[in-house]
Amino acid sequence: MNFSNKVAAKIVGVLFLLAAVTAVIGLLLYDPILNGPDYLIKGSEHANQIILGALMELFLVVSAIGTATTMFPILRKYNETIALWHVCFRFLEAIVITVGIISVLSLLTLSREFVAAGAPDTISFQASGIILKAIHDWTFMLGPLFLLGINTIMYSYIFYKTKLVPRFISILGMTGATLVFISALLVMFGVFQQVSTWGGIFAIAVAANEMILAVWLIFKGFNESVLTSDFQSV
Repeated sequence: MNFSNKVAAKIVGVLFLLAAVTAVIGLLLYDPILNGPDYLIKGSEHANQIILGALMELFLVVSAIGTATTMFPILRKYNETIALWHVCFRFLEAIVITVGIISVLSLLTLSREFVAAGAPDTISFQASGIILKAIHDWTFMLGPLFLLGINTIMYSYIFYKTKLVPRFISILGMTGATLVFISALLVMFGVFQQVSTWGGIFAIAVAANEMILAVWLIFKGFNESVLTSDFQSV
């Protein structure tokens, strides 16, 4: 494997790890403003924590775009159409997550205004808060579930056909992608909540795939024999 491919593999691996870590940290830091009946007060009290959570999700956005653009030159050798779709859908995922970040920061502004008002019209503030929380919830479902499932199955398919990484990783990726996509549909139709026991169960495989793939790419890289062969499009 030449130097540029080794570097690309390590970058992709690090970005996958960064995306996973920042996604979890961001969600945890959002807790005061997204959960509990007194979020309009708690949000303002934990303003710096909320902003830090938004920064974590911005790192997630950068990581998502970075993985797609870094993998594109490699994936396009084997299926340019799917590689291009992967970049486009990953950018769409990043846009959806960004909208969710904006909704949380807007909710923080609402919380600050609520506290500053002293004795505000609670009903109107709560109505605005419900809308902003709903925007975040829908983007949280569409980005980390629906679009993630589509993105994962695309690159995992190319990995499976080419053996750029061991097939057990690509099979785990396609399995996880299918499960998380089904989970998105079930959440969309109200079968269960995204942040729930069932939501966690459906997400285990895709989370494991990203972690295993990340570690493999950092320490092993892509399959050198595939990269140096005249492999036809898949």
